[in-house]
Amino acid sequence: MAQFVHPASQDITLAGVLAALSDPMRLRIVKSLLGQADCMSCTAAAPCPDMAKSTLSNHFRVLREAGLIRTTKKGVEHQNTVREADLNARFPGLLKAILKHAEEG
Repeated sequence: MAQFVHPASQDITLAGVLAALSDPMRLRIVKSLLGQADCMSCTAAAPCPDMAKSTLSNHFRVLREAGLIRTTKKGVEHQNTVREADLNARFPGLLKAILKHAEEG
């Protein structure tokens, strides 16, 4: 069974969050996840359906290790949610500000 590495809330760093979100595809994945009421599988959250699975897996790993998302396994699917509460507790308003400015650009 796959074990996922999720940093504790206090271990989420500003540099890690900014580095993870500096990639346009990862930013789009986070936006896609935030737009859903429930968690999403990796394939459903993918911004590009033609993206290679290995590339997509790498994007989700980077987001997970930066503390931006939480991944759980449900059957054969990996379910992903944004750790919005943890991010807001650590860096109030940061995620909202990044997403707002990303839409303007």
